[in-house]
Amino acid sequence: MAGHFDLQGRHGKSRVRVSRVWRRPADAGGHLFVEWSVAVSVVSDCLPSYTSDDNSAIVATDSIKNTVYVKAKECTEVVSMEEFAVILGRHFTSLYPQVSEAAVTIVERPWERVAVDGKPHSHGFKLGSEKHTTEVTVKKSGSLLINSGIQGYSLLKTTQSGFEGFMRDRYTLLPETRERIVATEVTAWWRYPFEHISQLPSKPFCFTQRYQDVKKVLADTFFGPSDVGVYSPSVQNTLYLMAREVLTRFPDIASVQLRMPNLHFLPVNLGGKENPGLVKFADDVYMPTDEPHGTIEATLSRANSKL
Repeated sequence: MAGHFDLQGRHGKSRVRVSRVWRRPADAGGHLFVEWSVAVSVVSDCLPSYTSDDNSAIVATDSIKNTVYVKAKECTEVVSMEEFAVILGRHFTSLYPQVSEAAVTIVERPWERVAVDGKPHSHGFKLGSEKHTTEVTVKKSGSLLINSGIQGYSLLKTTQSGFEGFMRDRYTLLPETRERIVATEVTAWWRYPFEHISQLPSKPFCFTQRYQDVKKVLADTFFGPSDVGVYSPSVQNTLYLMAREVLTRFPDIASVQLRMPNLHFLPVNLGGKENPGLVKFADDVYMPTDEPHGTIEATLSRANSKL
């Protein structure tokens, strides 16, 4: 309590950019390179620093930043960013008596190994598009929450999509269709079932591989078979099928949240009095636009899962 008020605070350091190279020989897969943007936020018993001039209980945010680099140096073996976030969370909640909780968020810049003459290069990388993310919360009691996700996962198909049978009233101008381009930029979050540090597998759990697995399942479900695809009656239905497939395929995922804006490709028809048929749409020329766009999101979880 702060006088007659209830004060709750937290502090930390954001946008701590760190890169790490693990220099493995070529026959062991070559160098592994990551670039992470790390944010750390701690809940700390440092009330006097807010209500007076006593800063003695504050863990300086500069110290938090330095810790990120120290712990990256100490990781002599390859770690996923989820594992690194757990390492940081355990450090802050165990080293400092006044820190009861640490939340660590990491966004990975998508450097991908290049191939030369069809062979993976031992130490060459190029920048990709979608980003791997994680949010980890560690409490002094050992309580744990691990969420992972994808940002900026752009998917598009040029057919096998429609939108019909929606509510119509005096505000409705949108025509129904069984043939349209459907495009979205997926933001996905999924939660792992580990609720305590003691529940982490004794053998390292490959969070990075699970990220790749989920990304593939999302895309495969969105597109359907390579030769014929799969019809999408709405973004809502496609979103549900994508989330359901993730939970069906991976029992180690407790829940999944998807946000899928409907990015529009509008048919182009151009004409005037002198040239009424300048451009006549025939499922060929479109105007891309994402302003405004529809926003569809939902969370799917197992019946016994805690959201």
